[in-house]
Amino acid sequence: MQMLVCNGNYGILWQHDESAQKALSMSSDDYALIPAPPVSLLMREMVPLDRHPAAVYLASLTSIRSQRVMEQALRAIGGLLTNTDPKTVNILALDWAVLRYQHTAAVRARLAAESSVATANRLLSALRGVLKEAWRLGLMSAEDYQRAIDIANIKGETVPAGRELSQGELMALVQACKKDHSPAGVRDAAILGLLYTCGLRRAELVGLDQSDFDPDTGQLIVRVGKGRKGRTVYVTGGAHHALTAWLIVCGSSGGALFLPIQKGGKITERRMNAQSIYDMLRKRGMQAGVKAFSPHDLRRTFVGDMLERGVDISTVASIAGHASVDTTRRYDRRPEAIKKTAAGKLHFPY
Repeated sequence: MQMLVCNGNYGILWQHDESAQKALSMSSDDYALIPAPPVSLLMREMVPLDRHPAAVYLASLTSIRSQRVMEQALRAIGGLLTNTDPKTVNILALDWAVLRYQHTAAVRARLAAESSVATANRLLSALRGVLKEAWRLGLMSAEDYQRAIDIANIKGETVPAGRELSQGELMALVQACKKDHSPAGVRDAAILGLLYTCGLRRAELVGLDQSDFDPDTGQLIVRVGKGRKGRTVYVTGGAHHALTAWLIVCGSSGGALFLPIQKGGKITERRMNAQSIYDMLRKRGMQAGVKAFSPHDLRRTFVGDMLERGVDISTVASIAGHASVDTTRRYDRRPEAIKKTAAGKLHFPY
């Protein structure tokens, strides 16, 4: 059997030898034949999880969110390889160790044709990760492993998803919080302050404890950063005032910094979750008449405003917890302003 990869469509199809032979008569510009995986990628027998490369790979990831995202990525790859709906793919039933370079190259080709750059590279990262565990577990030879992962990332740039908030929108959100005289109003203003002035992620925000904040210096220790990389940021100005006001309202329990609040205004002694942050912002946005936005949009606004005010990109990357300044650069709006100014220099006589 062979796997037929059709240029321009990149459909991974199972073909009998006769069909493949017929395809050889077509132009080489139309079709390329690549040897297929074994007759079945299904494992002949189930193995313990500590011997399964997909299970070991997912267990090695640093957060539940990362595990969930990469499991979905492996399902998507499994769907490509078996020509089935990713939702129905059982990644633990697949024998990842039988994959070779021709298979990973075909997967890359299809992803390059059908997926965004970020999605394609995320899926390729998951594929490399599970193959590495297959090699570590002694299920692949070093040579087969090195050949299989010898596929380059997809190159290209995409416009970051989401939008930036204006200063007027930020002010409207704060006013909506101030009009709420319950403890929730004070808490939500403090949350907005940290999301915008410190560029925190939702998971980082809800992971904060009261002991992580020093009111005297404004230092805030972010202990649950992406990739388990902690960092320190500084809360100043209005954000500091808002956070201090919240600490007075909630009291010094020493536990989680941000707590759920019941409808009657009673503060619950447990940690908020990431979804509750999203729901709160949606509620305040509706109250303020602000167009829909996400928590990440506040982070994006933080990066853009910092760079526009002259803070060097390395410092902004450090505050935001970006592993690379290249990530930070994607949110730099200054080149767009330059392009807009340049466009205005041309006159169209209409």
